[in-house]
Amino acid sequence: MTELVARFAGNLAALWVASEVFDGVSYGGSFGVLALAAAVFTVANWIVKPVVTLLALPLIILTLGVAYFFVNALMLVVTDWVVGDFEAGDFWTVVGATIVVWLVNMVIAAAVGDMRRSRERRRRRD
Repeated sequence: MTELVARFAGNLAALWVASEVFDGVSYGGSFGVLALAAAVFTVANWIVKPVVTLLALPLIILTLGVAYFFVNALMLVVTDWVVGDFEAGDFWTVVGATIVVWLVNMVIAAAVGDMRRSRERRRRRD
């Protein structure tokens, strides 16, 4: 459960950053819409993405992993479809936003990993 909350928080930050970087990504200035989009995006990545990845596996292998990027982009489009006031933009905006979301989540995951390692070292010393 803690991991899901952390993913939600990371996706909330990532979608906010993407909306700041790209004009086409919009949540209408409402924190509620942004939070709903982050929740839908988190659930889509948690439930829908593994199924789509499994179905796209031959294409992912054939393209040496490039198609997996578009699976990630599809999760952003699914969020756009489900959350009425959230806009992911056109194709190139979705591509850019997918990269931004990936980068933000990578930075957050690295920071969380550093904190976990630091905590584990402290526990070992005690």
